[in-house]
Amino acid sequence: MKDLKYLFAYTIPLVTAISIHAQGVFTFATPIYAFIVIPVLELIIKERHDDFSEEELSSRKLDRFFDLLLYLNIPFVFVLLFIGLNKLYIETYTLSEYIGLVLSLGILLATNAINVAHELGHRKDLFERSLGKLLLLPCLYMHFYLEHNFGHHTHVATPEDPATSKKNQSVYHFWFSSVIGQYINAWKLQLRLLKNNKRPFLSVYNDMIWYHFFQLTYLVVVTYFFGLTGLYFAIGVGVLSFIFLETINYIEHYGLERKKQANGRYERVQPHHSWNSNHLIGRIVLYELTRHSDHHFIASKKYQILENKPESPQLPYGYPTSILISLVPPLWFGLMNKRLPKA
Repeated sequence: MKDLKYLFAYTIPLVTAISIHAQGVFTFATPIYAFIVIPVLELIIKERHDDFSEEELSSRKLDRFFDLLLYLNIPFVFVLLFIGLNKLYIETYTLSEYIGLVLSLGILLATNAINVAHELGHRKDLFERSLGKLLLLPCLYMHFYLEHNFGHHTHVATPEDPATSKKNQSVYHFWFSSVIGQYINAWKLQLRLLKNNKRPFLSVYNDMIWYHFFQLTYLVVVTYFFGLTGLYFAIGVGVLSFIFLETINYIEHYGLERKKQANGRYERVQPHHSWNSNHLIGRIVLYELTRHSDHHFIASKKYQILENKPESPQLPYGYPTSILISLVPPLWFGLMNKRLPKA
């Protein structure tokens, strides 16, 4: 019964449905819930330290219930996105209401699309990885699968990784450096794969071309059904979703570095190369993404068996609160620089 707590991840789609069907301030239901209600709950509810026995780890790893919870996000995301774009197309809203709806849909895509895609993208099963890429489609960030799995996890906490934020780098500068850097890296990875397999650029094996084709097709379909208004909002919601993703990237590795060894290679990724957060509500809403130290230590571990790593650097607050603080660079630097490991 205790694992039913992951149903709490569907509260984001629930409040997004309220936003879509509301007017006035209630169109901001999702950002209010994500960045006010959840932080307050995280201050009230104590952290839980779940330690699993070897038998529990084996059982939870094979339990399909946890996979089903991920799969259900696909209909939730696409149905709500369709309803939201249709509402934006046919209804007349004030400027503030438009902002509220776009923020709500952007948060929905960031949490229940990109975040779930991240989890599925690490799976060995082709079907699950394909579902992950499908969820990245409306976020206009399909190249994330390629760069994250084969770039970020290899180069994390080094200067070679654009998704690792540097000490005293503002989140606003990071948005540009990470988005542009990861896109360029995705192309470099793709070209290297083609070259290693002796395949031409114009090949069915060029996934980057497919990603652009699918995303362009998605935008054409949106334009066909919802006109230019729908197109603008689809682009806005997609961009907002990956901006939220990059803000999470920012707080997950801020200022952390791996040592370069005498042979020129960087030390192996360890739990202390990612910031950890064990705040309960953020954990279950984001399918344990906040236990990021264990995820990077063993990237293949499914979310339901990720464990708290108390030896890793700890975020003083959960992800929603940390995101808000990061938007005020002096406040973020003052909070986090003194917590950076000395060595």
